[in-house]
Amino acid sequence: MRIDAADLREMQLFRYYRLTRKWACKTYGLTDGDLELLIYLDCVGRFTRNDYKNGTYLMSWDKHRWEKLRKEGWIVVWRKKNHTTQKYHIFQTSNRCKRLITRIYNILLGKEDIPFKKTSVFYNNKTYTDKVFNKAIDDMLKDNER
Repeated sequence: MRIDAADLREMQLFRYYRLTRKWACKTYGLTDGDLELLIYLDCVGRFTRNDYKNGTYLMSWDKHRWEKLRKEGWIVVWRKKNHTTQKYHIFQTSNRCKRLITRIYNILLGKEDIPFKKTSVFYNNKTYTDKVFNKAIDDMLKDNER
């Protein structure tokens, strides 16, 4: 079964995409470019460093992104090189990354709500942006059509 544009429009899949993306980035300490690159790499499956570079052409340039994502555990080595038969490492997104992306999909589909508790990064309302996001999250949670 193929999904076309009318199906996506009817599902209103991207209605709360920006809010969900901002929630994920702020909660997990990622930038928008990091998150979108991780979604791209997760769709690729297993990838090389060259595939990563191809995926970054559409993102804002960040020289330290690769090491940051590896150090924080978003990207892991699937197969190491051995200098004879395997000439390069092969990577994949970590289970932590896969869970985050699945959670984002579930929130967009309305199967799960954005967690909104006292431990939420938006709860303290320190800035105007936090207050705006709290209001948007409240509206999203009250929306019965999603």
